[in-house]
Amino acid sequence: MIKVVVTGIGLVSALGGSLEDSWRNLIAGKSGIRLHQPFPELKPLPLGLIGEQPSELTVLTQMVVASALQDSGLVAPLADCAVVIGSSRSYQASWEMLAREMYNANHLPISSFGNWLNTLPHINAIAAARQIGASGIVLAPMAACATGIWSIAQAALLIQTGQCQQAIAGAVEAPITPLTLAGFQQMGALAKTGAYPFDLHREGLVLGEGAAVFVLESAEFAKQRQAKVYGEILGFGLTNDAYHSNSPEPEGKSAIAAIKQCLERSCLSPDDIDYVHAHGTATQLNDKMESIVIQRMFPQGVAVSSTKGSTGHTLGASGALCVAFSLMALKHQILPPCVGLKQPEFDLDLVTAARLSRIRQVLCLSFGFGGQNAAIALAR
Repeated sequence: MIKVVVTGIGLVSALGGSLEDSWRNLIAGKSGIRLHQPFPELKPLPLGLIGEQPSELTVLTQMVVASALQDSGLVAPLADCAVVIGSSRSYQASWEMLAREMYNANHLPISSFGNWLNTLPHINAIAAARQIGASGIVLAPMAACATGIWSIAQAALLIQTGQCQQAIAGAVEAPITPLTLAGFQQMGALAKTGAYPFDLHREGLVLGEGAAVFVLESAEFAKQRQAKVYGEILGFGLTNDAYHSNSPEPEGKSAIAAIKQCLERSCLSPDDIDYVHAHGTATQLNDKMESIVIQRMFPQGVAVSSTKGSTGHTLGASGALCVAFSLMALKHQILPPCVGLKQPEFDLDLVTAARLSRIRQVLCLSFGFGGQNAAIALAR
């Protein structure tokens, strides 16, 4: 089997404009979540905004792709590099803006619709391919909050099957839109003060913006060009509950199946995992289901945390951010904290403050609406 390694990371989040800034603030136990009112028609809410106003998808993508390339030491054009960049909301903000304009005007001139093709869901991945001069495989996965891990898994599979030697993979999300906020509010899923994963008094999720993109290469190719390596992608598992449009299957049967699939492909046992980066949305249902899954699957004492108390829930990009922070944990041998957690509800070894630890293998989990389950295993 061809080994797949990560040689570059680009990341931007509410915690910082770069991977290093975000990691430093995360380890310090800081949060990028603040009270904001980006839309006058909606009340102020805690949000993980990168700037003072909602970000644009295209800008975030260009930033993280450029950062990942620079970090890896690669220079465009990269004609044979695959591109796998997903998003769960994609250009929804642009579509909402267009809909508002249509509603407020009796009619719109045809010229107003001139750029609508540039806002189709897959165009962001196409734009990234243009940015790096890639003319090979381009994929744009959409799997709700499991999108980030799914994108990385698909890119790893392309390399493992010999379809390419290099891939740019990850996810980008700019989900702070009136419809998204109103929708989650209608569901009763939004927090009123902040995100507190696995806490007894958790209130719900806090929406955040963010993006994380990786340069993946075959280990042989990376060795040939003497690239620095963050870690290896050992394997992944992808399943679906086929249960409900937004509630997870209570017993986590399909989530457990995804983890078992991931461990089997990675040639690991549950005892081999030193740290689980949980999905940890701070919603009642997700944290309860995920705790049940971790307790059933892993020995007592495996370290667990979720970084959404720091970044907010970046929806489709959350799994990509999780992988980036987990690779930094492997690099620095530091467990990132579950920021916002004061009083744990569950019997897990939850990391409440950053701590030094021997970390060899890490498991990242993502669970998306519609019961999309994703797990990916990483190693030093």
